Amino acid sequence: MGSTRRLPAIVLLLAVGLVACTDDDDAAGDGTQPDATATTAAPTSALPSTTDPGTVPNDDVDTTEWDRVVPGGDCQCSDGSEFSFWVRAADPDKIVFYLEDGGACFSAETCAPDSGLYNTIVGEGPLAEGGLFDFTDERNPFADYSVVYVPYCTGDVHLGNTTVEYSPGLTIQHKGYVNGMAALDYLAASAPGATEVVVIGESAGSIAAPVYAGLVADRLPGARITVLADGSGSYPDVGRLNEIIAAWGLGDAVQPWPGVTGPWTFPGMFVESARHDPAIVFARHDYAYDEQQQSWYPIAGLPAEDLLSLIDANETQIEAAGVDLASYIAPGDEHTALTDGTFYTEEVNGQPLVDWVSRLIEGASVDDVHCVDCNAR
Repeated sequence: MGSTRRLPAIVLLLAVGLVACTDDDDAAGDGTQPDATATTAAPTSALPSTTDPGTVPNDDVDTTEWDRVVPGGDCQCSDGSEFSFWVRAADPDKIVFYLEDGGACFSAETCAPDSGLYNTIVGEGPLAEGGLFDFTDERNPFADYSVVYVPYCTGDVHLGNTTVEYSPGLTIQHKGYVNGMAALDYLAASAPGATEVVVIGESAGSIAAPVYAGLVADRLPGARITVLADGSGSYPDVGRLNEIIAAWGLGDAVQPWPGVTGPWTFPGMFVESARHDPAIVFARHDYAYDEQQQSWYPIAGLPAEDLLSLIDANETQIEAAGVDLASYIAPGDEHTALTDGTFYTEEVNGQPLVDWVSRLIEGASVDDVHCVDCNAR
């Protein structure tokens, strides 16, 4: 199943550059669009000038399908380097808004440039990905979707809107929210008639996915919005993690959302987004004993607990708040599945992951899938 390249609005915007970053334009998420006259840089279709160490272009990805957009303005990576995002033009009615993975930082130790705990520059993005970005695979339910791919280089799970000096000589630009909003406003201006938007995030990006779904709803109220979060289901509502979220500045960025009175929490992002727009469909994928998620507990100063119990407890908390959360829990200790071949080969209890996702984005009802022997792989 091939893709149809018919998104003239996005192509037009690539030519004229109607996108820019500011850190105070629409941080409230009230649905207003940025003034086109504020544009500071025209997009370019050139490949990124920086690469994520250790990644190489994936032969399954057609590099001619992607255009690079450089918004300029206040958009930047953690070290002040240039931020850019990627656009694939296909069906203008169906859009994937993808939030990339890449760790996190929240202290002088974790934010040190040599910590290896977070991305500090924009890498090769979709050019190094497979799975849902292999649009030539006939099994791919996203083959004809347009895509806005949001790289991650700010250490704040795409939710930061602040600058922090962690130590002399170490100042981090936590501008993930600023960067993400530039990409989201670009999507809204490029495809105002979109009828389906799937907000997908992996790892760090999956934490932010429900928040961005609510922000999509502000800008495209006529679209059916689905969240698919891969690889962050265990992080609990605890003081230490809530403090980290607050320090990144999310509370100031999305403060006017009705009902948001207390601190933001990781499971609470699903709850607040559902309260903001009850029509959003929420789903998560996790591995029961994800080694990557497990590794963050000692880094954040939290005791190690049974990961599957935390995943299940979070789902219970979210659904107790009235949110219908579909979940697919696979056995083993891997991390994410959506952007490699596992997307097509994973099967739990006779249910292939790719089929489950296909029904989800079509608007069909899906049952929870939960491993039985969750240690086995």
